Amino acid sequence: MSMLYRDRLDAPASFAMLALRLVAGSAFVLHGSGKITNAFGWMGPEAPVPGFLQALAALSEFGGGLAWIVGLLVPLASLGILCTMAVAMQFHIGRGDPFVAQGPSPAWEPAALYFAVAFLLLLAGPGRLSIDRALFHRAR
Repeated sequence: MSMLYRDRLDAPASFAMLALRLVAGSAFVLHGSGKITNAFGWMGPEAPVPGFLQALAALSEFGGGLAWIVGLLVPLASLGILCTMAVAMQFHIGRGDPFVAQGPSPAWEPAALYFAVAFLLLLAGPGRLSIDRALFHRAR
């Protein structure tokens, strides 16, 4: 685990990563809070997605958002969110939704943006201002 948490980011970049984690994590907690209350059926009875996959998506959004906020198990949370957003992008693109919405129509831009944030956090790590660093960083 310590390889994931070596010092890759300086202090200013760690503050920026903290801001990104707080904002994106808060958004995911809000996105996932409604889903987590009906985790196995939030897509409705006609959904082509099995209930256990709906529950994984709800958990990755709500739990992953909390993990990003506090900076705990950020790579694992990022991997879950990355997978969930990949499926969301595939759904929207397959339906023919535009990248950017024009009016009230849905778009796949938010899923792509969250995918990029999750990819960044997965590869760069949570930064120095995280519980992960305190737990897993090897003292030099």
